[in-house]
Amino acid sequence: MTVEDYQSGQVLLVDKPLNWTSFQVVNKLRWEIRQAFNIKKIKVGHAGTLDPLATGLLVICTGKMTKQIDTFQGQIKEYIGTIVLGSTTPSFDLETDINETFETAHITEDLIHNTTKQFIGEIEQFPPIFSAIKKDGKRLYEFARAGEDVDIKPRTITIQDFEITNISDLNIEFRVVCSKGTYIRSLANDFGKALLSGGHLSALRRTKIGDFDVKNALSIDDFIKNLPKKD
Repeated sequence: MTVEDYQSGQVLLVDKPLNWTSFQVVNKLRWEIRQAFNIKKIKVGHAGTLDPLATGLLVICTGKMTKQIDTFQGQIKEYIGTIVLGSTTPSFDLETDINETFETAHITEDLIHNTTKQFIGEIEQFPPIFSAIKKDGKRLYEFARAGEDVDIKPRTITIQDFEITNISDLNIEFRVVCSKGTYIRSLANDFGKALLSGGHLSALRRTKIGDFDVKNALSIDDFIKNLPKKD
């Protein structure tokens, strides 16, 4: 593609690697495009944040296509991941250490599969305290890291599909199709509560946003390789 292509607007599908923030991916692509075409600036943004510990599909918009970001953000998303039963963490994932453990002897495969039914449809969900949502001008994770209590209001979300794809001891692999605003970390925590065993998210990968599929996404390295090389 030419510099004019990027400036007029492109939708780029990127497979976000582990431990990168979505902001870092955007910054990296913006810098590489600027370097490749020797331009001072270009608009680049993403349509939906992924946590650093999650991998998978990031929809990146350039140039005039950045005006469509809100449209892409509102589309249905699909994730696959793993929930570990029997323990919880304050962040609901592996960002923080286990803070409590629970009995799991009562858990059966039938109970696990049947419990997913409680989460299908329109439900109320509390976002994690370790999240970037703003409250009184501060990010929630700032309150959490300072050890401060904060009142978090639930959000109405929709889960179209919640499927258990594999059970290996206390590791529960799943696929979920959900609306904008859904926190899969919160789903893992709530699922553990419903099983009376606790639970936290140990792996997460976003596979789809609307009609966009991670199968068609490029790694950051492959994207860079496709840019023109400077003489």
